[in-house]
Amino acid sequence: MAASQAVEEMRGRVVLGEFGVRNVHTTDFPGNYSGYDDAWDQDRFEKNFRVDVVHMDENSLEFDMVGIDAAIANAFRRILLAEVPTMAVEKVLVYNNTSIVQDEILAHRLGLIPIHADPRLFEYRNQGDEDGTEIDTLQFRLQVRCTRNPHAAKDSSDPNELYVNHKVYTRHMTWIPLGNQADLFPEGTIRPVHDDILIAQLRPGQEIDLLMHCVKGIGKDHAKFSPVATASYRLLPDITLLEPVEGEAAEELSRCFSPGVIEVQEVQGKKVARVANPRLDTFSREIFRHEKLKKVVRLARVRDHYIYGVLLSCSGWSAVAQSWLPATSTSWVQVIHLPQRPK
Repeated sequence: MAASQAVEEMRGRVVLGEFGVRNVHTTDFPGNYSGYDDAWDQDRFEKNFRVDVVHMDENSLEFDMVGIDAAIANAFRRILLAEVPTMAVEKVLVYNNTSIVQDEILAHRLGLIPIHADPRLFEYRNQGDEDGTEIDTLQFRLQVRCTRNPHAAKDSSDPNELYVNHKVYTRHMTWIPLGNQADLFPEGTIRPVHDDILIAQLRPGQEIDLLMHCVKGIGKDHAKFSPVATASYRLLPDITLLEPVEGEAAEELSRCFSPGVIEVQEVQGKKVARVANPRLDTFSREIFRHEKLKKVVRLARVRDHYIYGVLLSCSGWSAVAQSWLPATSTSWVQVIHLPQRPK
């Protein structure tokens, strides 16, 4: 019986010890265990596999994927990062830019702005196609000029009071419909996701005047098209009490784990610890600092139960998310300088 339990633990649990981790590698391949049929069986996979959505809102998603191997779990993570299409700025036509931000850096910042648009309603632009159409391009205009505030107090030193339009935000971006886009998309549906992203700062007399073309793409081509800010997974924690823990030891045990993992109950006048919600634990392994407690708890993770955490900086799961790149990275946004607009 003990040997059978050890095999089951080796097959189904990753055990965390004081000085190391056991059962890290997957071992349930055909012929490795006597008496186990580990050959691929589609019916068995369909029976054991499931996806449970735990939490979902406009900016984040948490779901469980059960019954898969680490290789498949990581494949899903990479698909979220690199294979889901979104819309992002690809070309910037600069009419005038007298700000201190260079054209290329400004175009790079614009490329990282998340655009609220469903990419399923657009086609990929053909390679070599310079002029976009209503089926593959979204057009935005950004025209902001900084001026002095004539009503500012003479002794004021606050730029917010002294100047008008001295900060250029995404709220200043205006969608310019192409073709019949105005009929297809109601007003307000095509816009930057966040209207408070700072693009540049200006001083009186400085101006930014440009057009942006947004196209459909995937994160594998460039990180600006990645639909998620982060996509990660972890194995479901499995915490087992090997013997009853009572009294002050129960209180001390609860403090060794994340809030909500260990619950202390009153049972016949005694404080008794029980595992309430192991999912909340981060496995700090604080328990191993206590000689009396580390032998009464087994820390493990369920090998085939993956908890995914996906964070978006956009509104809606079909819209583009803002991805961060260092300012020195390749922008991949085409900059075209045009004659200044006539006054």
